[in-house]
Amino acid sequence: MFEKSLYDLIRGLRNHKGNEKEYMQNCLKECRSEIRSQDLDLKATALLKLIYLEMFGHDMSWASFNVLEVMASPKYHQKRVGYLGAIQSFRTDTEVLMLATNLLKKDLTAASTTTIALPIVTLPHVITPSLALSVLPDLLPRLSHTHPAIRKKTIVTLYRLALVYPETLRAAWPRIKERLMDKGEDSSVTAAIINVICELGWRRPHDFLPLAPRLFELLVDSGNNWMAIKLIKLFATLTPLEPRLVRKLLPPLTEIIQTTPAMSLLYECISGIIQGGILGSGEDADGREEIASLCVNKLRGMIMVDGDPNLKYVALLAFNKIVVTHPWLVAQQEDVILECIDSADISIRIKALDLVQGMVSNDNLVSIVSRLMRQLKLFSSGDSNAANHRGGSPGDSDEDDLEKTIDSNPKPSNQAPPLPDDYRIDVINRILNMCSQNNYGHLVDFEWYIDILTQLARTAPLPRPISDIDSLSLSGKSNEGDISERIGDELRNITVKVQALRPACVRAAEAIMSQLNSDAPLRHYIVSGALKPVSWIIGEFCSELSSPDDTLGTLLQLIPKTSSPESLAACLQAAMKVFSIVAGDQLSSWTSERKSRITLLMARIIHSFEALALHPNLEVQERAVEFTELLKLTAEAASSQEASTETIHQDPPLLLTQAIPSLFAGWELNSVAAAAQKNVPLPDGLDLDEPINPNLNSLLASAESISIPVNEADEFDNYYYQRPPATSIASEPAISKLAEPREVVGSYQQPTEETYLDADILAKRKAERLERNRDDPFYIQETGSIQRSSTPIHNILQNSNGPDLDVDSIPIMELDLDKLSAGVDHSQSQASLKPPRRAPRQKIVVAADENLGGSGVSTPRNYDSENNNGSDAVVKARSKKLKQSLLGVDSTSISALSLGEDGANSGRSGFDPEARQREEAEMAQAMKEVERLRLEMQRANERIQVAQGVDAAGTVVKKKKAKKPKVVAAEGAGGGDTAADGDNNGASVKIKKKKKKVAAIDEGDAGSGDVVVKPKTKKKKAKPAEIQEAEAP
Repeated sequence: MFEKSLYDLIRGLRNHKGNEKEYMQNCLKECRSEIRSQDLDLKATALLKLIYLEMFGHDMSWASFNVLEVMASPKYHQKRVGYLGAIQSFRTDTEVLMLATNLLKKDLTAASTTTIALPIVTLPHVITPSLALSVLPDLLPRLSHTHPAIRKKTIVTLYRLALVYPETLRAAWPRIKERLMDKGEDSSVTAAIINVICELGWRRPHDFLPLAPRLFELLVDSGNNWMAIKLIKLFATLTPLEPRLVRKLLPPLTEIIQTTPAMSLLYECISGIIQGGILGSGEDADGREEIASLCVNKLRGMIMVDGDPNLKYVALLAFNKIVVTHPWLVAQQEDVILECIDSADISIRIKALDLVQGMVSNDNLVSIVSRLMRQLKLFSSGDSNAANHRGGSPGDSDEDDLEKTIDSNPKPSNQAPPLPDDYRIDVINRILNMCSQNNYGHLVDFEWYIDILTQLARTAPLPRPISDIDSLSLSGKSNEGDISERIGDELRNITVKVQALRPACVRAAEAIMSQLNSDAPLRHYIVSGALKPVSWIIGEFCSELSSPDDTLGTLLQLIPKTSSPESLAACLQAAMKVFSIVAGDQLSSWTSERKSRITLLMARIIHSFEALALHPNLEVQERAVEFTELLKLTAEAASSQEASTETIHQDPPLLLTQAIPSLFAGWELNSVAAAAQKNVPLPDGLDLDEPINPNLNSLLASAESISIPVNEADEFDNYYYQRPPATSIASEPAISKLAEPREVVGSYQQPTEETYLDADILAKRKAERLERNRDDPFYIQETGSIQRSSTPIHNILQNSNGPDLDVDSIPIMELDLDKLSAGVDHSQSQASLKPPRRAPRQKIVVAADENLGGSGVSTPRNYDSENNNGSDAVVKARSKKLKQSLLGVDSTSISALSLGEDGANSGRSGFDPEARQREEAEMAQAMKEVERLRLEMQRANERIQVAQGVDAAGTVVKKKKAKKPKVVAAEGAGGGDTAADGDNNGASVKIKKKKKKVAAIDEGDAGSGDVVVKPKTKKKKAKPAEIQEAEAP
């Protein structure tokens, strides 16, 4: 009588703060003893406390039999506790579940409504195939119960049974359909049926097409928003099967979109229109455009609702689907979509990026990219220039790391939080994809794009730094995921494809390389992947360099700071190419100044290259050794060649002017399509499995046994395993480390270039713009700028009369132009007064990728939006959806269940996996038998053809001999008596063949009675019979 109730347990748990675990253990001990009591009230109370403790993670599966005892209680309040315990603790593998079958069947047939509801609610949580087979006959009559709540719960429970035992639908579907067609049915029951049909509809939508009239009636007349949402989802799966539904659904869907205040119903209606293919259907184009415009306007309103990020997210999801069919409508909402790019929610930003990437065009490319560039510049974490030398030097110490930590000053409180590197990399990737889409089809100003690439190379996040030379990759591969390398590759593509922009691209490459060199202090490695493509551009198009000497000096400074073996190899190659331009001038005389300058330059290059002769990467080592030996040979030739004097002319060494430049002169390198390599035919006699050297194993074994001298081993150990001494780095003044205030741009319009480009890039663009518009009379020059060739009248007056002349004081006189122009021809003067036309913009030609025959499109697609992933992605997503339902049960078997009459008569064997395997095996055996019979018939036919004069290859042997009687018979076609005589002589076979051939030739003979009769005897089936009769005697 002093047992604790559930309220006492909860109250005691709250009173034992900090000691809850011990208190729960004591309560569990009490429950274990109380639940074994014979008193059902005490047992039910203990079970209720166990259910509460089970929600804290304590196992109560040991009390499953006691749960069954409480379930069998005749009192409802105790029985309800027992069923609640079954829901919480019973699983499909619970042993006492089979003992509960009779209890469930008994309670399903009880008279009380509350008692019937208990097993109906419990069955979805504990159902198994055997239990479903047992309770199905008792559950189906509950569909006709007088209480609508029982009918509603039964329908939902039958769906859960169908997921485990699919044959449930075959027995229950006629009654469910009857409940749906009943217009007097309770709305809650109808809503439950619609929920079940919606879940089944995407698996087998063709089974529910006959219900379309009733479903449409419910959509129009029902006032339940949740039922309307389910009906719209169901119609979205039915419209692809029945296109006529589109015209029927447009008026009610339009009315719902225009009138409903519920955002959930509005979004589901728009989503159903998109998924149902109504926007992309070929019928009723006017109505389709009207509904698309209405959907876009409503989605714009959802985005503009303040304070609800969920509405913005779902609106962007719908926009991403509409942009596939109506990109021009989505592009009109550019202002609100670009506002979402600066949202504080990162998921909204990602969806907005997906959307702008799909709606980009020639008109809005610059505005979209400018907005993204401004975001990257404003929200960049830290100084991007200082990030270029994040790679530590071999001499870094703990004190240096501590100094770096102390130098990092905290951000101001009013500054926005920095963007994560993953998001910045994603934004840069999308910028590159948008600009390079369709072989740069949307790009209008290539010079602007080159400046964008230069700015991106400065602000791009760098990969993980390489702090030690021991961690260099021997394979020569750079770090994966380096976005700066892709920026450099994009600049290289522009340089190769657009020949007119090569000087500008080379200047941009020089600027990037100079920036990398200036930002990396001494003994700090450069980890930016942009160095490799930039070095390649400078080396390949070194003839476009403005100052090759300075560029060569920058390359030689970058070589000791480069960490990536790929970038180092590219720098070595570029340095030699630039040197060939600097020293390979054949027109300049070989003076003493040139000789000394070239000699010193070669000595500097040799000094830089010799340090890489033992580099662990073989590519770098090979290039360094080859170029070093070549330059040493060239240096000897240059020192032995006498310099020119005033009387004697000496030519430069041929190694400088011809040999070295010829190494890099040849065919121009063009871009190659990605699929072209697969179409290159393999040469004859090439065996890739054959070893290069038959004695390779012995050579490798001998190489391992070679002993290394002591001094060489020490040098190797010092080079690879000993760190050079640490060097101190001068610290910057504290004032230079203060963060600049962030500029806030409140306008959603296209931002100016000052917001996302650096000062040097802006100055260069301004100088180019002034030079381009120098002679343009419609361009207002700045003060102190270069004067135009056409001097203004104001300057002429000032130069003639001095600075004291006041032009405004000159009196105004009336001038009658009509009198002056009388009798004067102004045709020539008007022609001369026409403003000069602006020089046409330089035509940019983007070269296509070189390709081999049969390799398909020359330029692969650079961008596939989320909505253009192809049918494969849709099929994969649909198959994944089929495999898993919301309840975590494999429901693939339902998709193979037909609800029609044919499926009802097919029995249950269709869902038996063993029967299905037997049917497949029988089908395979039958196919083999059919193939065997076909081959036998083909061989028999070949034997018959050979017997009749046709060889095995199918060539007619006696065809030429058969043509000769045709000509003779045609000449004597009028003699029908001969044919009759032939019949009497017994030559029936040959004569009948002649008669048919003669009849085919002599169709134009008039008055011949035989012509009318012969076509009737012209039957293929009669020929073999007559031949057999002729051969029988």
